[in-house]
Amino acid sequence: MSNELPGGVIVDNRIFFLKKKLMNNIVWILLVLAVLVVGSLEPSFFTWNIIGNVLSQATVLGILAFAQSFAIMLGLIDLSLLGIMSFSATVGLLLAERGAPVPFVILAIFLTGAAIGAMNGVLIAKLKAVALVETLAVKLTLLGAFLVITQGRAITNIPDTYKWFGQGRIAGIPTLPIALVLVFVFVYILWNKTPYGRSLYAVGGNEDAAYISGIKVDQIKIIAFSCSGLLAGVAGFFLSAYMGAVTSTFGTSYDMNNIAATVIGGVACSGGQGNVLGVLGGVLLLTVIQVGLQILGVSSYYVQMINGLIIFVAVLLDALRLRTQHT
Repeated sequence: MSNELPGGVIVDNRIFFLKKKLMNNIVWILLVLAVLVVGSLEPSFFTWNIIGNVLSQATVLGILAFAQSFAIMLGLIDLSLLGIMSFSATVGLLLAERGAPVPFVILAIFLTGAAIGAMNGVLIAKLKAVALVETLAVKLTLLGAFLVITQGRAITNIPDTYKWFGQGRIAGIPTLPIALVLVFVFVYILWNKTPYGRSLYAVGGNEDAAYISGIKVDQIKIIAFSCSGLLAGVAGFFLSAYMGAVTSTFGTSYDMNNIAATVIGGVACSGGQGNVLGVLGGVLLLTVIQVGLQILGVSSYYVQMINGLIIFVAVLLDALRLRTQHT
């Protein structure tokens, strides 16, 4: 079927849908290319040790990217994730230092993250605070509180049972990739198999239309930021278990990359578009690039510049997707 446009230009619908499908799956094409390039330059990249390292390093970034995707799906952004992750992990490990049972410590970390996320949601939904500014303020406050509480010292007195969650194995498989898969399944089901997921897409796509149709917009936003905070706490738990410590630079390398991974994975900055599988692809792509740079011995002086370029590419891809959909 073809449409005739003014000037006699004929646009083949098949080409349009092909372009749209290509842009929606560009992250997987880039991932395959990145793996082939790194593998051709350094064959050891294809060893099980390196692949396991890639999957383990992808876990924390992946959980944070899933957390960020809740906010970006609404056309908003959550800059507080690093602060929530650091502060939640610190609260838990301080309890562990005082002899609290590991299950209680883990629960405290998760609840702390969810509570801060819910606070963000209430301020943004009910008081109409600007998400960018409000979450930035929360991030700076929590990072400051983190330094005040720890006085800059590393917290290293962690029980072995706690560290097992980040360093252990189940049936020979590292625990971190298993955690990533479980979080992926949770978010996938929530977005695709529940009324809340459909409402999330609707609010992100057109908030006014969603409100008129009877969707409780404020409730959707509060739940979204609560999930974001909860997952930031989960990320803090697994990173602290993997490192066996919480330090003054805890999680700083994930601060902007979680946004880049989400946008590269296809979640539109304007909201209402994206899928969980694409976010996973964005996470794997960024992790392959980061690990690839380490394996190839690229100087750390270039890493900051490359990270900036990655974020630039993420914004560019988002703009191209939107242009393709409106062409």
